[in-house]
Amino acid sequence: MLRKELSIHTFKDLLEHYPLRHIDKTNVDKIGSLNQEDEFAYVAGTLVSLDLIGQGRGQRLVGKLKDTTGILELVWFQGINWVQKSLMPGHHYLVFGKLGFFMGTPQISHPDFEAYTAQKATGKAFLEPIYPSTEKLKARGLNGAMLAKFTFEMLQKIFPKDLPENLPEHICTTYKLMSRYDAYKQIHFPASQNHYDHALRRLKFEELFFAQMRINLIKMQRHRFSKGWVFDKVGNLFNDFYKHHLPFELTNAQKRVLKEIRKDTGSGKQMNRLLQGDVGSGKTMVALLSMLIAADNNFQSTLMAPTEILAQQHYNSLTEYVKDLPVNIQLLTGSTSAKQRKVIMQGCADGSVNILLGTHAVIEDKVQFANLGFAVVDEQHKFGVAQRAQLWKKNTLPPHVLVMTATPIPRTLALTAYGDLDYSIMDELPPGRKPISTIHRNESARPSVMDFIKEEIKAGRQAYIIYPLIEESSKMDYENLMKGYEEVKSFFPEPKYWISMVHGKLDAKVKEANMQRFVSGDTQIMVSTTVIEVGVNVPNASVMVIESAEKFGLSQLHQLRGRVGRGADKSYCVLLTGNKLSRDARERLKIMVATNDGFKIAEKDLEIRGPGEIEGTRQSGALNFRLASIVLDKAMLEVAREEVEKILEVDPDLSMAENLLIKDFMQGQKQKTGWGKIA
Repeated sequence: MLRKELSIHTFKDLLEHYPLRHIDKTNVDKIGSLNQEDEFAYVAGTLVSLDLIGQGRGQRLVGKLKDTTGILELVWFQGINWVQKSLMPGHHYLVFGKLGFFMGTPQISHPDFEAYTAQKATGKAFLEPIYPSTEKLKARGLNGAMLAKFTFEMLQKIFPKDLPENLPEHICTTYKLMSRYDAYKQIHFPASQNHYDHALRRLKFEELFFAQMRINLIKMQRHRFSKGWVFDKVGNLFNDFYKHHLPFELTNAQKRVLKEIRKDTGSGKQMNRLLQGDVGSGKTMVALLSMLIAADNNFQSTLMAPTEILAQQHYNSLTEYVKDLPVNIQLLTGSTSAKQRKVIMQGCADGSVNILLGTHAVIEDKVQFANLGFAVVDEQHKFGVAQRAQLWKKNTLPPHVLVMTATPIPRTLALTAYGDLDYSIMDELPPGRKPISTIHRNESARPSVMDFIKEEIKAGRQAYIIYPLIEESSKMDYENLMKGYEEVKSFFPEPKYWISMVHGKLDAKVKEANMQRFVSGDTQIMVSTTVIEVGVNVPNASVMVIESAEKFGLSQLHQLRGRVGRGADKSYCVLLTGNKLSRDARERLKIMVATNDGFKIAEKDLEIRGPGEIEGTRQSGALNFRLASIVLDKAMLEVAREEVEKILEVDPDLSMAENLLIKDFMQGQKQKTGWGKIA
């Protein structure tokens, strides 16, 4: 049961099944003193009744616990048979659980309980742990209290030799870290709050330290042993384009990133670099210049984008940039005709195609290159790890890889989820781009928002109106979009105004045609779902209205907003919402109005949602911390990273005497040796 319900297979797993919290059982609450501000309650009283209410799925067990000051309601929806056998009306119990109120009455659902005796009433000298359990385990009598009993008995049988130190002595001394053995004992059964705090700090540091050690060792191994193609010159194509055809002056950030890529590709080691930059920071230009360097060295390049719309957009802009150069760029997507596909694939195989742009089609086994040396993955989080790995097999040595994202990744997340990659940040926008004014309006302001769009159209500009996608209900999304489309038409009647509509159910050719009508200016308004989130570039569009903005995450709102502000005119983003907003939604909208800085927004998104929910988080164990939080323990993460880098700089193989315990511990973790199985 423990194995299936809590993934506890070994004694080590039980040791690392940490308490959710501790309660001071010397301090029993009075029922009459409980209030809405209390998150948890620990009370003693007499069970005066225990009744089964309702039938079928709606059946529940309700108990009433009484002390001298009031009555607390206890409710169970599962494990009812076991609870009925375990509790007896008229007997005294200690009860603990998350407190709620129903119709003014204090209530605990699925509480932990134990018999109340005079001995229990006097309490114990330490804080007692509350462990996470499940309803199935509780129904078998394996509640939090029983898990505490198992853990307590196990700790009596463990000695310092069973939990040897794994951090160098100088680190433990410098940061005043509790010993590993003491930390495990005090995290479960602390002698005081201070002991618990020290234990928690020690074990959090250990988690962060070894996460950074693993990531940095992977990166070092790659730098030392992964061979890559050498781009040893910057030739005519690059120089001609840079001197005569570059459409704008590069920002300092773009120049810096190009230098980093140039250094990587000339080193003889395979480049594996993450390029993160805010919407509109000029990542595509950096990719093009890098691909021209590849062509100068007789290598081919490919750029993989997540959607046909974005791939087509890249094709249009890149072919326009290099139209006066002898560079053969081709586009391969699901819509490419069989005849054209055959020509493109022949060109890739014989080397006459310099740059292949496309969707997932570029990684198909049938697509073979004469000499692929550089691969770009745009909006990398839209692709799985296995899909990206297909690119590595396209040559005898893997090509240099540049993965790009317009979703800025907070530094702490980058250090943990992407720390094994080299990464570049473009935190500067090209000159001339004006900040977008963002405003929040509720439903009652809709007419004035539409009037504002009319004013912008009158001045010769265009507007987006975006509706949310709720994946669980594509039918409802479609209905909402069609209803919204009709409403927009009522504000903007034809033939005075022309509207394009784009959504996921449209045929690809119709979608592309509607998109192109907006791009060319034949329509003034684009009504769309979030399919235009990435890649659509219409410099003349100056207004973005996001309907039901409270339903979007921060990074998505920021991505959508980045579709405007791409031309010389002042641009606006209007966040339209209902009148009733949750606290989180209100916080998200407040941040959007306050800043255009994608990195600040990403940090806030991380704080609100946590790392596991952030779009683009890597599919790896890098974030599976049991105790540490990359949000709350940001400073500790930085310290752990610095200490790891210092150690590896001096001792990359961890062969020095003081570092052998790190090496031994990591090898032990790799083999996942337990301390014997729990049956």
